[in-house]
Amino acid sequence: MMRSWPVIAAMFLVLGGLSAVAGYEMAPPRAAAWREIGWPFPRDGWPAGRAFRCGAAECGDDVEVYLRPKLGFCNCDSGVADDDEVDRVADVDMISPRFVPLKAGDVVYVADMPGRIRVYDLEMPKGKRTAIGIAVSHRCDLMAVAAQGRGDAAGVQRATLKFLESREIRAWMIVAMEGH
Repeated sequence: MMRSWPVIAAMFLVLGGLSAVAGYEMAPPRAAAWREIGWPFPRDGWPAGRAFRCGAAECGDDVEVYLRPKLGFCNCDSGVADDDEVDRVADVDMISPRFVPLKAGDVVYVADMPGRIRVYDLEMPKGKRTAIGIAVSHRCDLMAVAAQGRGDAAGVQRATLKFLESREIRAWMIVAMEGH
């Protein structure tokens, strides 16, 4: 009986280690690679939002995301109807007034809110950048999201959408859209 005790203890250690590895592998992605920065834009008719940055080591390229609710600003019946609306409301113009859409936008769902996403080229003082504009709605309220990065459009869009689907940001967007 005394000889089996070390075997049983070793089995518990192995199972515990495997459980820890499985828990780590199964954990949902976190927004840990992103750090919050100050709202970089001048005040306008809407309250300042939240801004985040992710470095090239974590996101493939440097990416910044800016998001803010615009309560009472959306068409209550149709939500975000078309690409022209994304161009007007997604705050891409705050990054640079010189932006050009690369193609037609697509339907997107962010935090279970329907809307549209569109990709742009930005003219910046230090060269071109890629931008993403997203406008999603809940009832008569709008969540405006703009992102910019040095990488290609697919990489910037992928990093932005992954960040927006993180548990922390989804929860914040839902509460912000309720006006709390």
